[in-house]
Amino acid sequence: MNKQDYHRLKVEFDDIKDFLLALGDEKRQLILIALLHQESCEGLRVTDLTDITELSRPAVSHHLKILKQVDIVDIRSEGTKNYYYLSNMAKEVSKLKELTEHVLVLLKEKEKN
Repeated sequence: MNKQDYHRLKVEFDDIKDFLLALGDEKRQLILIALLHQESCEGLRVTDLTDITELSRPAVSHHLKILKQVDIVDIRSEGTKNYYYLSNMAKEVSKLKELTEHVLVLLKEKEKN
């Protein structure tokens, strides 16, 4: 791996590190799966997510806060009720895909040598 490849990977990792950290937690993965699984786009409430994940309300709220900080989820309010739904995270997923493709290319080059 030359210096330019190393720098490129570092920049790509830095660009999505918060996204990766947010996705790295098993409980947040459960929340994402629940949001992906819902049939409507209305969103889920914290109480819905506590039932699905078997986490306490404060724990679910904490994980939702982290997911919201990196724009993975967003909130829609109806009166006093908050509904959480997946935001447009396609941009971050595309960055992750590009990063993994670059790593794969470098690994294949390394195997040839």
